[in-house]
Amino acid sequence: MTAQSPATGSTPNAQILPGRGKNLGLALLSFAITFWAWNMIAPLGVRYAGEMDLDPTQLSMIVATPVIVGSVGRIFTGALTDRFGGRIMFTILTAVSAIPVLLVMWAGTIGSYTLLLVFGFILGIAGTTFAIGIPFVNAWYDPAKRGFATGVFGAGMGGTALSSFFTPRFVTWFGYEATHIIIAVALIAVAIIVWFGMRDSPAWSPNTDSFIPKIAGAGKLAVTWQMAFLYAVTFGGFVAFSTYLPTYLNAIYGYDLSDAGARTAGFAIAAVIARPIGGWLSDRIGPATVLMISLGGAAVMAVVVAFQPPPEFAAGTTFVLMALFLGLGTGAVFTWVAQRSPAERVGSVTGIVGAAGGLGGYFPPLVMGATYNAEANNYTVGLSLLCATAVVAFLFTLFLRMRDRRAR
Repeated sequence: MTAQSPATGSTPNAQILPGRGKNLGLALLSFAITFWAWNMIAPLGVRYAGEMDLDPTQLSMIVATPVIVGSVGRIFTGALTDRFGGRIMFTILTAVSAIPVLLVMWAGTIGSYTLLLVFGFILGIAGTTFAIGIPFVNAWYDPAKRGFATGVFGAGMGGTALSSFFTPRFVTWFGYEATHIIIAVALIAVAIIVWFGMRDSPAWSPNTDSFIPKIAGAGKLAVTWQMAFLYAVTFGGFVAFSTYLPTYLNAIYGYDLSDAGARTAGFAIAAVIARPIGGWLSDRIGPATVLMISLGGAAVMAVVVAFQPPPEFAAGTTFVLMALFLGLGTGAVFTWVAQRSPAERVGSVTGIVGAAGGLGGYFPPLVMGATYNAEANNYTVGLSLLCATAVVAFLFTLFLRMRDRRAR
């Protein structure tokens, strides 16, 4: 059992640990490149649909499938990080992620929908690195700075923006196979950099509990499931939009692969910028307040999106605002996790919460594909469900805030 107490993860008197900035930067780098890999299929979804003659449901399946392992796998990754530390886990998973990238390339080259589903499932490994970074960063920063620090790390989800913008362009510039080889080489290069440059915090000590009791212990904490639900809505909403937006923009506005990818990248960048702001604000006004702003705004924006505002300015502004609200929420949730989780359980709690967030991003694309009204060319049903979910999460957050105030 780790010797850490709930208060640890910082040094006495909020001492600044030397090297924390460099290690935060390396964690951010590894997270960003693996998230790029995790999102390799979605920006090319329109290409796959055309080459393989896929219907909207089939397309939504290949877009959403990598999210499964990237979500559920975080439970295992978080628990393993508690035991082995961030340096080892970042190195291994960043390097291993290169393999499914190359397998996806092969499936696309031979035009096999079945293999694309199978290898897309394996590609989800790249999405598990999030559960490494939260406990790793928490151990480097004192509690008063963790909201901002985890928000900065979480900005690595901008890897999806990089993928949305550059992957289609790389295919145009270098070719389909070369694009995947470039990302695979980049993953291996970053893994080498991480191995030689990263260090675990001196405030961290391994939790040597066996896996099942560790997960069971995290599962017994109310905070785990409360934050899991809220992260499923906020981060799940971000993932859903990031993966399905190219398809949505193609169907509703007629944008081609590159144009849709560029606009999706803009969406992701807005969310990335908002995430550390959400963490920073949570350190100051409380994560519950920030979450309520986030969820209320997302609910309103879902209604606006359903009315299909005209391009470019109105639609662009709507999606950017949606991204900002969702980004604020993702930063707020993990500030709350850092504040309320026992230090020796942060990795395990993060794994479960992170899994919920990823799964929250898996189902919406399937719902969007299944509820698409081809005759009217709209996604009104799916967007209405998003609005309703955000409202429920808003009310739940309000309940938690009122309960916490009464308990003081």
